[in-house]
Amino acid sequence: MAVTINTKHGQIDISNSTVASIVGGAASDIYGIVGMASKNQLRDGMNTILKREDFSRGVVIHQEDNKLAVDVYIIVGYGIKISEVAKNLKEKVKYNLETMLGTPAGTVNVYVQGIKVLDDIK
Repeated sequence: MAVTINTKHGQIDISNSTVASIVGGAASDIYGIVGMASKNQLRDGMNTILKREDFSRGVVIHQEDNKLAVDVYIIVGYGIKISEVAKNLKEKVKYNLETMLGTPAGTVNVYVQGIKVLDDIK
């Protein structure tokens, strides 16, 4: 399934893996996020951090009317305020989708799949 954007010049189809790369790139820029996690932890392994080419396994995209609804699965660093990380991620994902794709972002749901202890956080 691809994301479809209708413009006055025609229709644009954007693959889910492209949208997942945009969302995953936004997540990797947020302080406190260790990495992306898989939405199917039992199949892919608990607390497995996804690499850049696997971001589509940690992002679910739904198209509702003309807006995108995105589910993001992440792993957060221990000692970081999860509510702030989620708020920052939602804002960054919405901004990136609206500026890069030109389509308004609807809801962004953040699912924390795990917490990882980092050595450099004290």
